[in-house]
Order: sequence, then structure tokens, then C-alpha cells
Amino acid sequence: MNKATDYNEKFPAKPQPLTLEQAAQITPPTQAVDTEGMIDVPRMRAYRQNRLREQIKAQGFDAVILAEPLGIRYATGVRNCTLFQMHIQAGYLFIPAEGPVVYFDSEPGRETGSQLETIDEIRDDILPLSYMFAGYRHNEWCQNWAKQMDDLIKAHCGVGKKKIAMDRVGFHAEQAMLSLGHDVHDVGPVLAQARKIKSPEEILAMNLTIAVAEDGMTRMRDGLTNGIMEQELWALMWQALIENGGEWLDYRLLASGERTNPWQQEASSRMIRAGDLVVFDCGMIGPFSYGADISRAFHCGPGRPREEQRKMYTMAWNELMHNTQLMQAGTSFTELSERRYKHIGGYGDQPYPCMAHGIGMADEWPVILQSPDHPQFFDGELEVGMTICVESYVGQIGGVEGVKLEDQVLITEGGPIVMSTYPFEDSLLIQ
Repeated sequence: MNKATDYNEKFPAKPQPLTLEQAAQITPPTQAVDTEGMIDVPRMRAYRQNRLREQIKAQGFDAVILAEPLGIRYATGVRNCTLFQMHIQAGYLFIPAEGPVVYFDSEPGRETGSQLETIDEIRDDILPLSYMFAGYRHNEWCQNWAKQMDDLIKAHCGVGKKKIAMDRVGFHAEQAMLSLGHDVHDVGPVLAQARKIKSPEEILAMNLTIAVAEDGMTRMRDGLTNGIMEQELWALMWQALIENGGEWLDYRLLASGERTNPWQQEASSRMIRAGDLVVFDCGMIGPFSYGADISRAFHCGPGRPREEQRKMYTMAWNELMHNTQLMQAGTSFTELSERRYKHIGGYGDQPYPCMAHGIGMADEWPVILQSPDHPQFFDGELEVGMTICVESYVGQIGGVEGVKLEDQVLITEGGPIVMSTYPFEDSLLIQ
């Protein structure tokens, strides 16, 4: 019997699974990275693949083809040279609405896919989708690739024109699929709608990444002394990540002193001095490829923070607390934007690009903008099982410093649960 025939049989549910609320309160032991400990990883993989299958069918597709590594990771659990594959395709995945999951890998015997119950067939007749491997024969190889995919489509979806969703396979590959008569679409909506609702196992994995990130924050807080360089301090976050089995940081967002305004400046060789604010956004992809996106601001001693620093920090904290309480299931993005915390005295003139955004395997849909009047605004609704990062940045245009704070929140029937637990700075809060 084909492994993909019956998914209830393929992925039997275990008795007494955790609820979302229970999972949000538990930090798995770090040895779960290796032993799978209290995280039922096969169950987590099953949930994700079934979510993806549901969306393939719900959005009317016959199959999806994935080359982007986080999409492949979500669909199957395969992790292999992820950052490399962000820019050089070295594997791709075929998932029909019904039928076997086929993964193309240059080394099919290695553990990246051969041990996974989510993959029915691993093939080594992989064809180059990147110019690096194909050179001037790139277009030729992409046409061969499209024929390879067409054979799979005919075998598992039937003959004739089919509706296929694909991610970043490249221009020539997309054109080759179109030339074979298929109706080709972006897979983004399929993945976004599948990934938006998390299982309890995903929440456990996310809590593990948050714990790793907060370990990094503690190392940074303890290491923050007069004279340390920004990038030297940021290296402590990387150290915690690698030691605890994580994967990478999405960016180097750590700034101090005058570099905190405007925000989104990367760690530099600037020397941090006593009296500076140090602001960072962890942007961590940790164990199991789940994200922690949390921001804090520290004050570098010795000495006490200045009143302006305390004022900005307190305003950012107030915004974070206010907007977090708005994160109720059933609330529309328009309502969130209209009811959000609003700064006075020019401190809201330099807002962060969004008030909140989704997170799972890295940052993801949706992005909730500050105002429904924004030309890029789109509406939607918070749902139980979503994980949302709530953002605040406070700093006047032309000001000397700014403060960025961010928490990670789970949407439940009983209200928002803040998953990030790292404490705020008592010395910076005006009580």
C-alpha cells in the first residue's frame, strides 16, 4: 500500500494531546532537540503536511511544487543546508492534492529525508534549477525539469491542463511549465493559510526557540559593560543559538546610543558607553526551524537612565501592553489598527512599519499595518492558533535615541497568551 494513501492511518493521533493553552505554558527541555523529548515531532510533521494538503484542495490546486527550503521543511521536516538553498536550489518537492510525496535530493541516502515518514519517494534524478549548476544550459535544463514535473502530474493528477502552485523555482522553470499548458500560480497563499494555525507541538517547538533566545538575552545583559562593541555583544546571542541546537538569526538588528534612532540599523563596531540604550531584535530561527522574534532595550551602566530614556521606554511598554490585549480571536485587522495605542508629542511620527505580524517558521503572514488608510493595508481576522508578534518603536524624528520592544503572543479562545517571558527593565519603567 502506498504510504500516502490513508493519512489517518499514516499519522495516527496519540491519546490525550496537549491543548494550545497547555503548550504555551511549557518550555520543553533542551535535549528535545536531539531526543524529541516531550515534543511529538512525527505528530507535528503530520499536522503540517495535512494542513498543507487541506489548503491545496481548498484553493483548488492539483499539486504544489516547492524549492524554497522553509516550505519544504514545513511540508516534510527536511532540513538540509537551508541558508544555501535560500539562493541556490539543491532540492525540490512535489505534493499532489492526493497521492505520494516525492522529494528530489542529490544525496537520497542521507538522513535529511530518508528517515522521514512524510516522504513517500526520494529520487536522485534531480535537475539543476539554478544558473550556478546549469550555466548557459539553464533554459534547457529547466525545460527538462518541467517535463519531469509534467510526468509526475500526469501520473498522480491526471492528463491535461492542471492548476499548479509553485514557489521560487525561477523564471525559466515557470515559463517551461506554462509552455506545457499548465495553469501556474504562486504557492504563497497556500503556504500562508496552512501555516497560520499552529498545533500544540508547534507551540512547544516555538517555546523552545524562545527559551534559547532568552538565554541569549541573559548572556547579553550580563555581558553589557562599558566599552564592549555592538557586534561583540551580538555574538553572545549567536553563541546561545548554536550551543542550543538552533539554526540562524535573520538579521543583526542591535544598535546603541545614537544608532537606535532611526531603528533597523545592524550591529557595528561601535563601542557601547555607559549611559547608552542598547536595543535589539533577536529574529531567531531556533530548534526545529521555529522562530522567536522578540525585542528588548537595555541600559548600559553604571549610572541611572536619563528621564528621556525612561519616558520613551515607558511609552513603548504601554503600547506593547495595550496592543497585546487587543489580540483577541475574531478581531479584524481594521479594528486592531483603529484601536491601537497612539503616541503623542511627536513620538508617533516615526512609527514602526507594522503594529504586529505573524510568526511560525520565521516571520510570516499576516502583517497588520498601523492604519487602515495605508495604501498597502489588507484586512483579515485573528483566529485561535495564530501566533503574533506585537511591535512598538518609540523615537522622535531627529531624536537622539529610540526604544524598540516586541513580544510573541498566542491567540487562544480565552485571550492572548504572551509566550515571551524575558523581563523588562525596572530602571527604565516609570511606575
